[in-house]
Amino acid sequence: MPTSTIKLNTTAEDHHIARMAAVALGLTVLENAIPSPLPGVKPGLANIATLIVLARYGWRAAAWVSLLRVVAGSLLFGSFLAPGFFLSLSGAVLSLLVLAFAQHLPARWFGPVSHSIYAAFAHIAGQMLVVYLWLIPHAGIAYLIPVFAIAALVFGTVNGLIAARFMDKNNRLSPQIHAD
Repeated sequence: MPTSTIKLNTTAEDHHIARMAAVALGLTVLENAIPSPLPGVKPGLANIATLIVLARYGWRAAAWVSLLRVVAGSLLFGSFLAPGFFLSLSGAVLSLLVLAFAQHLPARWFGPVSHSIYAAFAHIAGQMLVVYLWLIPHAGIAYLIPVFAIAALVFGTVNGLIAARFMDKNNRLSPQIHAD
């Protein structure tokens, strides 16, 4: 019986996306080791990798990194197709949609920090929408919005500052590349 070999043709961009998704997944693992003061409030450390990829390689690569992180993280933590997976996925998808528009804002006034804040608010909005439409269809969840909004503002700002700092250091070392 003849054996055939299947060879995947990959590009340098594919390898870079895989490496950055692995970094994002590592940040997700680190984040899950940090105790949360409130259920559902997390710093979103993996979004730092997504912001860096968005700035250097464009939206398509950032979407791959973000979605690979969500799927791989859910498989790693045993939550694939559980409510937590759909919460993470909805937040990631909505934040990616917001970033698709935000990347076209004038770079003079908008950058990694504002993008991170927009993405954090979109992430929370996506999660709250899934909670309301599927898990807890009660108007009382609106009382949680201020808490999550403050967390989105704080963590979005911090993550954006970290991403900006990292990009500033790397921009001195290598030229900027845009794939989109």
